Amino acid sequence: MNAWIAWGRRARAALGLGLLLAAALPARAAEVVVGQVAPLSGVLASTGQQMVLGGKIYFDWVNAQGGVHGATLRQEVVDDGYKVPDTVRLTRELLARPEVVALYGFAGTANITQLLADGVLEQGGAALVAPYTGGESLRSPFNPWIFHVRAGYADEAEHMVQQLTTLGMDRVAVMYQDDGFGKAGLAGVEAALAKRKLKLVASTGYERNTDQVEAAAQAIKAADAQAVIMIAINKPAAAFIKRYRELGGGAQLYNISVVDPTELVKLAGLKNAHGLGISQVVPYPYRPLLPVVREYQQLLKQYAPEAEVNYTSFEQFLGAKVLVEALRRAGPAPTRAKVVRALESLRSFDLGGITVGYSPTNRVGSRYVEVTVIGANGRLMK
Repeated sequence: MNAWIAWGRRARAALGLGLLLAAALPARAAEVVVGQVAPLSGVLASTGQQMVLGGKIYFDWVNAQGGVHGATLRQEVVDDGYKVPDTVRLTRELLARPEVVALYGFAGTANITQLLADGVLEQGGAALVAPYTGGESLRSPFNPWIFHVRAGYADEAEHMVQQLTTLGMDRVAVMYQDDGFGKAGLAGVEAALAKRKLKLVASTGYERNTDQVEAAAQAIKAADAQAVIMIAINKPAAAFIKRYRELGGGAQLYNISVVDPTELVKLAGLKNAHGLGISQVVPYPYRPLLPVVREYQQLLKQYAPEAEVNYTSFEQFLGAKVLVEALRRAGPAPTRAKVVRALESLRSFDLGGITVGYSPTNRVGSRYVEVTVIGANGRLMK
């Protein structure tokens, strides 16, 4: 009997010690929530859907492998319709929930600029990873909350202006969305031209959240430009292309990276969209030459077999890989602060043939830019 009593005491002591040790260790999260505000309605809806899809296929695959430190990833998506006040309100609501450890893949220079102006990200203390914008106001001056995967609009503008001036075109016009996004791109084009001692022959804006571009098409046709750079999203860009060509405009057309070529061809018609140059900030996703492109194509086929390869979903796929690596490095009990520090530790991180890098003083992960062209079959060519 004494032996049983002694054994019982030892068992209780061991159990007590185990409970103390368990209490001392960080709790393992059963679920990690990533908040995404995306334009799933309105003029940017098709882009927003691709943004969400690019993250979803990677998060689904990670969960199928057991999650991150055993925790399931949940991508919580809410629709802001590309409207600035809704972006601010919905972001505040997400950040009011402690289980949301990071933000991911928002859209809109003006939308995200307002988050900074209102102190929403700072008050929430959460990283925003891979926003779908190249606005320079989100990069300079430095802010600690936004981790960019893409190059900026100034980088894109420089690349396009370099290409068109090399081809002997010096009469350049800009059609831009009259908001923070469009003005950021416009400033980038003006700076790139100024480096070459050139000025725009015309610049004309259109109102945000519309596709009313008649005045812009008329003004730029009258300017007799050799090249037109559009700082526009899908619907207004397509409306401008169609109307400008109907007016007899023959300039070489370019658009900044935030458009879907399939959507442009559908809305503007192949005859009008053929030959359009589009700057890109991630490598060509249609041929599986890089390991990460092969991975993206395989997971797209596995988790969204009805979907087609798309630059937007590929860019957000890369952003999801960045965020998941940060969650891994943040440990089994991730907090917002731990995720920020983990992102800063990605000094030269290989995504599979594409390298991004961050630090405590750098939030721009890549400066990659190239120009693609819509071919005679409606598909993009390098």
